[in-house]
Amino acid sequence: MLDTVEASPVRESVERLWPELEWIQDPALRESTLLTWIRAFEASPLEPDDLEEIPFTLLVPDCPATFMEHKRCVVHIARRSAEAMQEFLGRALQIDMDVVIAGAILADVGKLLEYERVGGEAVQSERGKALRHPFTGVHLAMACGVPDEVCHIIATHAAEGDLVKRSTEAFIVHHADFMSFEPFKNL
Repeated sequence: MLDTVEASPVRESVERLWPELEWIQDPALRESTLLTWIRAFEASPLEPDDLEEIPFTLLVPDCPATFMEHKRCVVHIARRSAEAMQEFLGRALQIDMDVVIAGAILADVGKLLEYERVGGEAVQSERGKALRHPFTGVHLAMACGVPDEVCHIIATHAAEGDLVKRSTEAFIVHHADFMSFEPFKNL
């Protein structure tokens, strides 16, 4: 696990991008989630401000939603869905809210290694052509001490996860992600 990164410009930028980090009750998980984003920026050609401008997907031509608009929406959908499931199904179905929130925050962290900007446009990097973001995201998260339950969400949130048994928390994040993605395919 990486040592805790004290105050730094990148840390401050990540904290600004992700106020939802405060929803994670477990301090160690909150810190490892934050460190994963810091490490991703250290390895990425992108800057924190780029995430407020680049499209969240390259699969939708002229995608009108930014990376952070999509990502924060996914986190909010996942949290609210998990809360409703706990309210109505909690007796029969256990849900770890910290795992849901951290997994939703980290699901697309690997896109920082999948994307680059060329001439002001976001494009898929050479690394991104070889390794999609679920793979690089898991690598980044594991290097920062993120628990396997959260890494499972990163690994299974996209189509790559269709071949494995998803945890309850992974189903929640997977569906939250696609709820905020699929409608854009109809534009």
